[in-house]
Amino acid sequence: MKNGLLILLACTCLGVAAADAKEPKDDVFKGKLFAPNVILENQAELELSKQQFTEIKRAVVDVQANVAEHEWDVREAYQNILAELDRTPINQEQVLEYVDAALRAENEVKKLQVAMLIQLKNLLTAEQVAYLESLRQ
Repeated sequence: MKNGLLILLACTCLGVAAADAKEPKDDVFKGKLFAPNVILENQAELELSKQQFTEIKRAVVDVQANVAEHEWDVREAYQNILAELDRTPINQEQVLEYVDAALRAENEVKKLQVAMLIQLKNLLTAEQVAYLESLRQ
C-alpha cells in the first residue's frame, strides 16, 4: 500500500513536470492559445516587432519566476507527505492537509501559465493569430 502511494505521488510529480514541458495531448483551449515556443519558432513568419518580442520575453520570464516559487511549495508539500507516510500510524488528516497544499500550489502554477498564454495572444495581431491557428490544421 505504502509503495503504491509513493509510486502514485511520484507519477503525479512527473505528470506535472511533463505537462509543463510539452503541450497537452488534449488541448482544452482548442488551439486558441499559443505556447511561447510556438510563437518564437515562428518569429520570422510572424514578423514579430521588437516590442512584441520584448514583451513576450518579459511575460515568460515573469511567469517562470512565479512558477519557481510555487514549485518549491509543491516539493515541500510532497516531502512532508512522504515523511508523514513513514510514521505509524499515519496521520491521515495531516497527509490530506499536505495534499491540499500541493494541489493549491499546482493550481497556482496552472493559473499563472494560462494567464501568460492569454497575455501572449493579446500581444499578437489578428494576422499573427490567424497564422498560428493555420499551423494547427
